[in-house]
Amino acid sequence: MLLILLIAAVALADLAVKSAVEEADPEGFPRELQGTKGMIMVHRDHNEGFPMGVLKDRPELVRQIPLAVLSAVAGIFFWVFPKKGHWAEKIGTSLILGGGLSNLYDRIKRGYVVDYFSIRFKKLQQVIFNLGDICIFLGTAVLLLAEIAETVRER
Repeated sequence: MLLILLIAAVALADLAVKSAVEEADPEGFPRELQGTKGMIMVHRDHNEGFPMGVLKDRPELVRQIPLAVLSAVAGIFFWVFPKKGHWAEKIGTSLILGGGLSNLYDRIKRGYVVDYFSIRFKKLQQVIFNLGDICIFLGTAVLLLAEIAETVRER
């Protein structure tokens, strides 16, 4: 049950921030996020493609690929869900599903994904993210680390 709540919490939190960004006056962007000493900037960016605008001229493909990937991740989640243990896999796939569902909703409903913050650190400042993106990244990292740990244990 906690994993389902994690998925819902990630998706709903990201969608709530996206809605707030969309409803705000566009003239107020970009701006510094208070309390971050300029390290985090808030944006209002509409990404019609994949990260960095890749394939934005192929909207149907941009909707279908995430749907297929999320379906596969959901399959993995429901395969590992009933197993005892495997917490890294369960948490990793939950984070990916929550972030992916939020972005997929945007792609289907809005026709673009709302990205809203950047981290002002070297080349990373050129990339605008959303919470869903961060959760997809973190979930993937958790799965990768779990696989590495499993490989090390087997040796």
